[in-house]
Amino acid sequence: MNIQIIEIPKIKEPRGNISVIENDIVPYEIKRVYYLYDVPSGSERGGHAHKNLKQFLIALSGSFDVIVNDGKEKKTICLNKPNHGLLINSGIWRELNNFSSGSVCLVIASEVYIEEDYIRDFEEFKSYASHK
Repeated sequence: MNIQIIEIPKIKEPRGNISVIENDIVPYEIKRVYYLYDVPSGSERGGHAHKNLKQFLIALSGSFDVIVNDGKEKKTICLNKPNHGLLINSGIWRELNNFSSGSVCLVIASEVYIEEDYIRDFEEFKSYASHK
């Protein structure tokens, strides 16, 4: 599956840790950054795939599950460390759920928002994935 957990370097010191994301961490030019927070208990996010866009997801606070599916295989990844991110390349269906209280999901995207890049219907995605 075209996903990867990437460890973000952590600088430890008594005053608190710091992690820096630069272009040597994310393998594409960053064009959009957004974050999800105050997600109500039991809610789900995502539920789509992208034709071109790549995303790097990080649990800045708390935890959540990312369910990824490439049309052949399905995996669940728990993100719960602010120095680990999940790189999701294009052509992967993603769903986010099981958000802990106070969780924050940072998303670093390779493209600006373009609605035509989204595949929002899972049956359409399965057809798309089978022709890749």
